[in-house]
Amino acid sequence: MKTSHNIVGLLILAVCSLGIITSPLQAGKYNPVLDVGDQAPTWEKLPATDGKSYASDSFKDKDVLVVAFTCNSCPYAVDYEERLNQLAQKYKGKDSQVAVIAVNVNLIPADSLEKMKERAEKQGLEFPYLFDKSQQIGQAFGATRTPEFFVLNKDRKVVYMGAMDDSTDASKVKQNYVEQAIAAALKGKQPKTSETIAIGCNVRYKRIRRKK
Repeated sequence: MKTSHNIVGLLILAVCSLGIITSPLQAGKYNPVLDVGDQAPTWEKLPATDGKSYASDSFKDKDVLVVAFTCNSCPYAVDYEERLNQLAQKYKGKDSQVAVIAVNVNLIPADSLEKMKERAEKQGLEFPYLFDKSQQIGQAFGATRTPEFFVLNKDRKVVYMGAMDDSTDASKVKQNYVEQAIAAALKGKQPKTSETIAIGCNVRYKRIRRKK
């Protein structure tokens, strides 16, 4: 038995030394940076398609904040656009304790702020659609896909992160994870499902070449 345990121990040590285990201890099952229960990152004012600028503090009066990372250019993001807009419409009232926002960090021409403004007007988007050319907010949240959703509670801790629902085909959706997380957070509880795999296009982070 000791020999068996020693072999396992040596294998784990070898894997770690090779750098295969690279995720931080606090990372979630699918998120490389955040775990459920972590304090969400904050950000300074970012420009939005409505001509205003929004910081994380701009929504401090809301008990729940939904942050969706999306863009113009990804087919998956486009497919979810109507569902995201419907979610925002549902919680649009002044008395609502829920805020729904979207953030784009892609730097390609199709995802520029001007193109975002054009799309927001054309599609009648009713949520603040922010642009972060520094890409820092996406990196801080560990967002890797578009679309990818984060539901934050009153204390701005992550209660859910991942896909909006269980099917990219709107007609086949049986569970809306984001809606479930909102309902739970409003009651001060955790949703039954707190993390899922976000399905979509890769976020286009700028590659930084390391100096040799």
